[in-house]
Amino acid sequence: MGRKPGGRILPTERVNAGVMLNAALVVAVSLLLTPARAASLAGVAMPDSATVAGQTLQLNGLGLREKLYIDIYVAGLYTAQPTRDGIAAAAADEPKRIVLHFVYAVSKSQMSDSFKEGFERSPGATAGQIAQTANFLPDTINKGDEVEIDYVPGTGTSFTIAGRKYGTIAGAAYMKALFGIFIGPHPPTADLKEGMLGSG
Repeated sequence: MGRKPGGRILPTERVNAGVMLNAALVVAVSLLLTPARAASLAGVAMPDSATVAGQTLQLNGLGLREKLYIDIYVAGLYTAQPTRDGIAAAAADEPKRIVLHFVYAVSKSQMSDSFKEGFERSPGATAGQIAQTANFLPDTINKGDEVEIDYVPGTGTSFTIAGRKYGTIAGAAYMKALFGIFIGPHPPTADLKEGMLGSG
C-alpha cells in the first residue's frame, strides 16, 4: 500500500504526493490569473466593473427590457456597493452608471416617448430637462449600440451613446428621477428592475 512494515514511506508515495501538490498549485495559480468573467443576459455581456469619475463601480445586476414579446435592450446597473434597494440606489448622491445595450433598433421618437412616459412614472425632472433628454437622442439607436448614463455628484448626469458623449444635465433631482425610471417604484417592467437589482 505504498509503505514498508514499520511505517516507512516508499519513494513512490513521495512522488504521488508531490504530483498532487503540484497539480493543486497549478489550479490555484490559474484561478488567480483568470480574469473575472463578465455577466451576460440574452446574449449580451457586460463587464463586472466600470469606472465613473475615477471610482470603480461594480455591476449590480442585468435586466431585460421586453415589449410586446420583443427584446429591446439589456440594462446594467453599476454601483459602489451591491444593493437590492432600488429607491435608495436611485436617490444615492454618488457615482453610478446605467448601461442600455440595445438588441433591437429604436427611433428617436420611440426612445423619446419612452423617457417621457418614464418621467411620468418617476417625477422630479423639469420640463426643460425632459426636453433636453430627448434632444440628446440620435435619430436612431441601432442594434448593438450602448447608451451609458453616468452620474457624478456636483457635475450631473451625462449621456454617451454609441461612444459619443451628447451632454450633461445638472441636478441631483433629475438624476434621482432618471434612475428611478428603471429601478424606482414604477419601472417599465418588474423583470427589468429585479434583474438590475440582482434579484431577478
